Amino acid sequence: MVKLRMGFVVLATAVAGFAWSVPALAAPSATKVTTVNVVLGKPSEFKFKFSRTAAPKGVVVFKVSNAGMIVHDLKINGKKTRLLKKGQKQAIRVVFKKPGRYNYVCTVAGHAAAGMKGVFIVK
Repeated sequence: MVKLRMGFVVLATAVAGFAWSVPALAAPSATKVTTVNVVLGKPSEFKFKFSRTAAPKGVVVFKVSNAGMIVHDLKINGKKTRLLKKGQKQAIRVVFKKPGRYNYVCTVAGHAAAGMKGVFIVK
């Protein structure tokens, strides 16, 4: 009977050790967030200046500011800032689920045709 109890203690210890390691395996990894600064109206009125033009798939926060003299906005992957006047700022959070090339534009009439458009690359 002593041997049975000893075996039970060993088995219980082994199971307890396994139970502690399972949550570590099942825990989701933290989502990496990439931040991209975007200046509207620079280097000229109908241009964008991105701090980076590519990012890994996942969450990208675009921190947008308008340095131009007239209103502009940024639209990418279905998300859009409000119309920003000179000096105004807004951040938008965009989730890119798969790699690819994503078009961005200023949606103010005539601005994309004047050059406020481009491609952001998701790896």
